[in-house]
Amino acid sequence: MNFLGVNSREEIKKLQEKGLKRIIDHVYNNNTSYRNKFDRLGIKPSDINGLTDIEKLPFTTKEDLRNNYPLGMSCVPKEKIMRIHMSSGTTGSPVLQPYTRSDIDQWSTTMARCLYVAGVRENDVMQITPSFGLFNGGFGFHYGAERIGCMIVPAGPGNTKRQIKFIEDFGTTSLGSVASYAIRIMEVAEEEGKEFPNLKRGVFGAETLSDGLRKKIEESLGIESYDIYGMTETGGVGCGIDCNCHDGIHIWEDHYILEVIDPKTGEALSEGEEGEIVLTSFTREALPVIRFRTGDIASIIEDKCDCGMPHRRISRIKGRVDDLLIIKGVNVYPSEIEHLLCNTPGIGNNYQIFVKEENGFHDLMIQVEGNISAVEIKKRIKENFLFTPEVEVLPNGRIPRNEGKAVRIIKNKEV
Repeated sequence: MNFLGVNSREEIKKLQEKGLKRIIDHVYNNNTSYRNKFDRLGIKPSDINGLTDIEKLPFTTKEDLRNNYPLGMSCVPKEKIMRIHMSSGTTGSPVLQPYTRSDIDQWSTTMARCLYVAGVRENDVMQITPSFGLFNGGFGFHYGAERIGCMIVPAGPGNTKRQIKFIEDFGTTSLGSVASYAIRIMEVAEEEGKEFPNLKRGVFGAETLSDGLRKKIEESLGIESYDIYGMTETGGVGCGIDCNCHDGIHIWEDHYILEVIDPKTGEALSEGEEGEIVLTSFTREALPVIRFRTGDIASIIEDKCDCGMPHRRISRIKGRVDDLLIIKGVNVYPSEIEHLLCNTPGIGNNYQIFVKEENGFHDLMIQVEGNISAVEIKKRIKENFLFTPEVEVLPNGRIPRNEGKAVRIIKNKEV
């Protein structure tokens, strides 16, 4: 089976042009919300004749999806929907994504490609730690691994000692997880004197994977790590992944149209300019998103990757639009602070950043574990970012652990 799909930029362009026209016809004729948005701007499907016309189209936002909960943005009859997944609704209605049989097949295809690029083959053992429920992560890994044909250990989240036993018992070679939970597995394995000679790779998603965190995981577990990209709104994890060159995340452009915009103005940005990632999912059926504003900050890398794949790359996700901190006039993303902490000798595996916002500016207090002085950490942060936060060094084990995605940033707490 050809997991890698298209071979040239020309083939991608043809698929995108045909796919964009088809998907605009589909959403306009099958969904009132989309049709009303287009009509308000005087846009008809016949106005979309090429890729450059995409900028005529309105953006889709998370709020659009929340406001149309549960199925107000579905483009198929309810009886065609086989499955729903959704993100948490802690700040309002959850964001729901329905799937038809065709959508699940498309998802399986893109996830299989991600895992194949990461080196997963039929003779591998894939252990999956995200949950199998309304959150889509576990199912995405499962479908991709199943399409490849490898052995699957659907462990689900939590119970780290059992995860370690499974890695040993089944000879797990590939781990699907969030990066912060891989850190937890690493900690418990070190406490129990466990090593994993069969484990070759980790495929990590759902949170920013900084270079510093990646280095720490790879050195401790003896694996190669891959950064997988995706979200509920675009159909789930599997929109792209970094290859073994580890120089940006390839977006599967035979399924998604990629843009980067200025998050303030909405204007398109050029190659190399940092902005908000926007994706159009033109092969989905139940709920395609048109120009979806992901909220993720990165840039497009136009140069062809040494791996030879024709799909363009985005730089490592720097953070989210609403993650940006302004500290004493300095703009900084938490991932930049994480990178520094992970590369500072003497700092342990866990940290938390407490943020208090007032009048658009932020005060910071950083808690770390390890054997290093707070003065040394302050000095390093001052040298790199030109501000000095409060720093507290705690004994190992004091910062709460999570059996899943770590809580790193705690906002609006007293600093």
